[in-house]
Amino acid sequence: MKAVPLNRKVLVNRLAEIERDLVELAKFKDMKLKEFTHGVHYAVAEHHLRRALEAIFDAGNHILSRLPLAPSQRPETYKAIALTLGRYKVVSQAFAQGPLSQMAGYRNRLVHFYDEITSGELYGIVQNDLRDIEAFAKSLRRVILNPGRIGLTIQ
Repeated sequence: MKAVPLNRKVLVNRLAEIERDLVELAKFKDMKLKEFTHGVHYAVAEHHLRRALEAIFDAGNHILSRLPLAPSQRPETYKAIALTLGRYKVVSQAFAQGPLSQMAGYRNRLVHFYDEITSGELYGIVQNDLRDIEAFAKSLRRVILNPGRIGLTIQ
C-alpha cells in the first residue's frame, strides 16, 4: 500500500486558524474577570477557543490518517487522537497524556455541554492555559517543516 503524503494546505490552514485564535484569545489576558463576564468578551473567547481546539484535532486527525495504522488502531475519539499523536511522537507522550487529552475533553464540553461552562472557568483557561495551544502549534509547525521525522512526506 502506497503511503499518502500529508496535505500541506490542510495543515497550514489549521495552523493559521490556531494562530489567529491565539491572537484573539490573548486580547483577554490582561482583562479582569468582571470585565470578561460583561458584554461580548466571554462569547468571543468561547468562540475562538472552540475554533482553536477544532483546528488542533482536525490537524491531528489528518496527520494520523496518513500513518499506516491498523483499523483497530484508528482513533475514534478526540482523546484517542491525542494519545495516538503521542504514541507516534507527533507530540511528546507527556503532552499527549496531559494537556492534549485535557484539550480533547474540553473541546467536547464546549460543543456538547456548553451550557455547563462558567465564565470563571473559561476565564481561567484564557489566563493560564493558552501555552498548551501554543505548544501544539509548535509541534504542528515541526511536522509541516519536517514530516520525515514521523515517517511521512508532505505535498
